Order: sequence, then C-alpha cells, then structure tokens
Amino acid sequence: MMPSARLFRSRWSALLWAAGIIWMAVDVADSAPTAKPATNGAAPAPKDADGDAFNAADVASILNDFGS
Repeated sequence: MMPSARLFRSRWSALLWAAGIIWMAVDVADSAPTAKPATNGAAPAPKDADGDAFNAADVASILNDFGS
C-alpha cells in the first residue's frame, strides 16, 4: 500500500487513486439487493419453469394426465 504523503505528490496518482475509490463505491452500491414488493403477509404465488404463476387447477390437471 502506498503512503498517503507519497500518493498526493503526483496529481495523476491522486487522480487514479480517487478514480479507484469511486469505482469501488459504484461497484458496491450497484450490488445492493433490490427492494421486493410487499406481499401483505400473503404467500407468493408458485411459478412454473417459465416464471408464470400456476394454481391448484393446473396441478390437478397435470396429476390427472399422469393418472394419479
């Protein structure tokens, strides 16, 4: 690690150091989790492989197709 007195002797090295700090801050802030919408206590609807919601009638239809 470079001592701060030596770092700020050169304008360019200080500029590169500051750019690295800003880059790190943007990278950390960008990786923050996104807020999820409130479900008001209700369980989320189950989803199929395509991401579409399905219900009990869909499950019953599939089970009927398999003879269960």
